[in-house]
Amino acid sequence: MAAEDRLSLPFDGFGDAPAIIESDGRVTSYAALAAGVAERRAALRQRGVGVGQAVQLHGDYGLETCVWLFALWKEGCVVAPLAPGASSQAETCAAVADVSWTVSAETGRLERAAGRSAHPLYGRLAESGGPGLVIFSSGTSGEPKAALHDVRRLVSKFARGGKALRTLGFLLFDHISGVDTLLYTLFSGGALVCLESRNPAVVCRTIAAQRVEVLPTAPTFLNMLIMSGEAERHDLSTLRIITYGGETMPQIVLDRVAEAFPNARVIQKYGASEFGALRSRSSGDTSRWLTFDEADVAWRVRDGLLEIRTRTAMLGYLNAPSPFTEDGWYRTGDRVECDGARVRILGRDSDLINVGGEKVYPAEIEDALKALPDVIDAMVYGQPHPMLGACIRARVQVGPDAGDAADIRRRIRSALARIFEQYKVPQGIEITRDTLSTARFKKMRQVSETSPDGS
Repeated sequence: MAAEDRLSLPFDGFGDAPAIIESDGRVTSYAALAAGVAERRAALRQRGVGVGQAVQLHGDYGLETCVWLFALWKEGCVVAPLAPGASSQAETCAAVADVSWTVSAETGRLERAAGRSAHPLYGRLAESGGPGLVIFSSGTSGEPKAALHDVRRLVSKFARGGKALRTLGFLLFDHISGVDTLLYTLFSGGALVCLESRNPAVVCRTIAAQRVEVLPTAPTFLNMLIMSGEAERHDLSTLRIITYGGETMPQIVLDRVAEAFPNARVIQKYGASEFGALRSRSSGDTSRWLTFDEADVAWRVRDGLLEIRTRTAMLGYLNAPSPFTEDGWYRTGDRVECDGARVRILGRDSDLINVGGEKVYPAEIEDALKALPDVIDAMVYGQPHPMLGACIRARVQVGPDAGDAADIRRRIRSALARIFEQYKVPQGIEITRDTLSTARFKKMRQVSETSPDGS
């Protein structure tokens, strides 16, 4: 198979249209992007980097990262991307992915690595000359799972084209939704707008300056954005679409986002490291019900848990048993409600808390907490209990002027007691001024060592 056929890119058809807008405002056209890809391909061939070899690519959104990514794929390589915030995990991820090379988009250095790219799944992919992608799950404990994708499957859903929009590169480069954002934008002739950092002030300033039309993000960040007040300090009127996914969206946050951005469609996205982001549509800007595009995906519910079958599914894990059923369904672990063809995600089954035989969804309590005065964010989780099996605990982020922690705890317990049964009211409430999200804008539901009174 000729190298040019390993991954077809549409860049030639977009010519001088802007493809990438750097954080400093520099604009790169599709023609320049294509030229950069050709230049990097020549460098790869000179070093003998080609089909079946796994390469760890360090970088964030930007011209250099993109040209290396597409050049590696055009040469039939397997790419294991690594965003700057994950540099501490570089050695672990390189070992799991068994990479033969590393490349830094910032310095342009292509170096030999200790791995041999010898995993059987790599061999299977190399037989067809196909390029690959390794995405690591963002688990809270243990070694992250490494999902191997055939890139040709991932890009197949963009064959019908899309709208050429200015899209913010917010979701991380080594996250499946971040890769999906990049591919949709550049395969549709849109412009990918890069960020200097991912705090609300910089995000809003960039949206205003570059007239961004699409903001793909996470519920936790949307809550931070609204609570920061930055949306009111900038002209964000160019936003046409806001998408969110990756965790359960609290209804109170969704309502606030829809109110703050009345001219933008607010769309829930559903995806996973194992199969990418699925085409779907929300029932409305303030609805958490969604409908999957039947052309892309089949779904079913077994014992209240969602299972997915799609052509964009991974080939398998590099370091874990297959999560697929014998007939090819991926077990998502997400507990759902159904209404005909519509689905509503209730939360991860692994996050479900069993309190004396009663099942509690953390998101339900978090939603109520976020509706209370002075509360910026909340995280609810279970802690082992000798009699009940588990008890409910909460970490609550409040503003700088919220007052005394003991008084806040009393007010929270009183408010929740009017809403929930007693077993749903947290036994321990920890008050903090610090953010509750990780660098990937996800909550870490882990057991705290603090005492039941939150001290």
